[in-house]
Amino acid sequence: MYGHPLHLMPEAEARAALAAFDRAAILTVAGPDGLAAAHVPVQLRGDRLIGHLARANPIWKAAPCPALVICPGPETYVSPSWYATKAETGRAVPTWNYEALHVHGALTVIEEPAQLRALVAALSDAHEAGRPEPWSIEDAPEDYIATMLCGFVGFEIEITRLEGKRKLSQDKPEKDRAGVIAALEASADPRDHAVAAAMRESR
Repeated sequence: MYGHPLHLMPEAEARAALAAFDRAAILTVAGPDGLAAAHVPVQLRGDRLIGHLARANPIWKAAPCPALVICPGPETYVSPSWYATKAETGRAVPTWNYEALHVHGALTVIEEPAQLRALVAALSDAHEAGRPEPWSIEDAPEDYIATMLCGFVGFEIEITRLEGKRKLSQDKPEKDRAGVIAALEASADPRDHAVAAAMRESR
């Protein structure tokens, strides 16, 4: 992953961010027809990522193979007009602030029914945790779950490299960072608020 040293996360920080990641990731592989990608939920388990795909999605047929999983975080456009430096010198250009993780590893497929069921249950439990009435795989009829699992293929990725980047104006003067945060917090877009919060935390 390319980036200014100020923007690249230490490995321990990147791993903590991966463990906390709870959105859809982008799984990419080089298949027989070229590059392919899928948006999938993933979960960190030790030194592996687990997840599942629709069986009808041909991307899993490339396994075993190298894979790259991209875990995107908050991101937004940054206008140079928000910098104090722009008003003083005019020496400012647009940029983009964002957070992202890149997970490299070896992709293998899980089709054994018991393992696949456990994988789907683990992912569901993680996302249902904290809800007033969390759903469990045990809530659905067994024959229905068995039928649904036939339409899935599980996967795991043995992690060989983990990279993280937080490009949040760390290389800018404090007055320019303050201008960006103020502009993002004044925005009506909640995505801008997420970046502003991340910028405050990275100070």
